[in-house]
Amino acid sequence: MKTKQLTLTAIFLSIIILFSFTPLGFINLGFIKATLVHVPVIIGAIVLGPRIGAFLGLAFGLLSMTINTITPSVLSFAFSPFIPVYGTNDGSLWAILIAIVPRVLTGVVPFYVYQYFKKKNLNQNIGLFTAGIAGSLVNTILVMNMIYFLFQDAYGSIKDIPAGSGLYKAILSVIFINGVPEALVAGIATSAVAVVLLKILERNRT
Repeated sequence: MKTKQLTLTAIFLSIIILFSFTPLGFINLGFIKATLVHVPVIIGAIVLGPRIGAFLGLAFGLLSMTINTITPSVLSFAFSPFIPVYGTNDGSLWAILIAIVPRVLTGVVPFYVYQYFKKKNLNQNIGLFTAGIAGSLVNTILVMNMIYFLFQDAYGSIKDIPAGSGLYKAILSVIFINGVPEALVAGIATSAVAVVLLKILERNRT
């Protein structure tokens, strides 16, 4: 089982790397890179547990930082400390938190959501679908809210919106326009792939 876990971890990590360096994983929307790299992180967390999920999330975060440094977009300063904050000449170490923390949690939360459904003897497919949505939304909601609280002035300048409720409405619009479709895709992919992998692992255990 340890060999199989290591093999699956390597496969998930390879997929994350592939997604990170191809259009499959990052969709450039101009002011932000919408991502699907969280999908293998979520599936890996559910199948292999929260520790490996957190490791995959960390890899996701580090690769995100790398991509935003190599091919920056307008908002890349929020994900890489090497990119100057919009309107300044210096980067910010807060970008490391935004790049890493939400992604690590993306590899932890889905596991516990799925385990909740499992303990309650609820439908497995619904549990996996919900876990996929939860993992994706954790990533989107945390990233956008951290950008708002840590880089409010810079984000407001990019959107040409003064700080206040109007600016947070712009944050919410990104969460709904980008985050909800990503979450639905993550839920569908998780329920389709994880159920097969879980059956294989369970069969090997017995």
